[in-house]
Amino acid sequence: MTTETRLRIAMQKSGRLSDDTQNLFKRCGLNLNVSDRRLLAHVANMPIDVMRVRSSDIPGLVMDGVCDLGIVGDNTLEETALERELMGQKSQYIRTSALNFGGCRLSIAMPESFNYQGIKSLDGLRFATTYPQLLNRYAKANGINVEFCLLKGSVEVAPRVGLSDGICDLVSTGATLEANGLVEVEEIFKSKASLIQTSTPLCTEKQSILDTLLPRIQGVMKAKESKYIMLHAPKDKIAQVSALMPGKETPTILPLAGRDDLVAVHVVATETFFWETMEQLNALGCNSILVMPIEKMMG
Repeated sequence: MTTETRLRIAMQKSGRLSDDTQNLFKRCGLNLNVSDRRLLAHVANMPIDVMRVRSSDIPGLVMDGVCDLGIVGDNTLEETALERELMGQKSQYIRTSALNFGGCRLSIAMPESFNYQGIKSLDGLRFATTYPQLLNRYAKANGINVEFCLLKGSVEVAPRVGLSDGICDLVSTGATLEANGLVEVEEIFKSKASLIQTSTPLCTEKQSILDTLLPRIQGVMKAKESKYIMLHAPKDKIAQVSALMPGKETPTILPLAGRDDLVAVHVVATETFFWETMEQLNALGCNSILVMPIEKMMG
């Protein structure tokens, strides 16, 4: 098969999304041979090529049709789309699937000494940021004016050296802010990773590959959020037991060999299954309660 009919996916070469993306590919059954020196990797068991690039390049590669798909953080995707719209460049894409990794938030943070009295107290201030378009959109939506200085790294030190009054940057745990004497005051954008697709229709061969790959990705995402629960329950308490089961799935009830008083209950839970729930089930007379991770799901 020629390269023109191989599906091309852009992913982050290195960084917080790279490991998660490679793990996703592995769980989808893709045999990807990655080398640090090579920007283009080939999937051995499917007609897919993976281009390993900087995160900031991924949206443009998909929007321009150089790559058919891309896995990128929503923060980078939205910033690039706003910037390209401002410059009159093509910014259309399809968000094919939301992914459940890469979670973070874009926030405004100020020095601990700053007397924050609400969003209006940020009017007229200068911020160091890698995301000026998202910052400007948020400022306009809240009726304030801000200035910015564009930094690609070490944003947290900008207020300390007098480059800015505050910062607008990605926050995960907040530990980096605290270490630099900063306090998060406004969350302006929540982000996770997304699988995006070019707005240009795919050829028949590429669409067929995507039709195979996408259910696998969605199955991995669903499995990651789900648990398989097995237990033995008193036959006369099935209604109460079913009411305690999280999620929308109907439990499967199976007979137990040699027992007329107990049945086996199996269910896939798509919500959090707490210790308190297990204790409530145990109080109803349930035993052998097992909560197990799910590797793959389909259908």
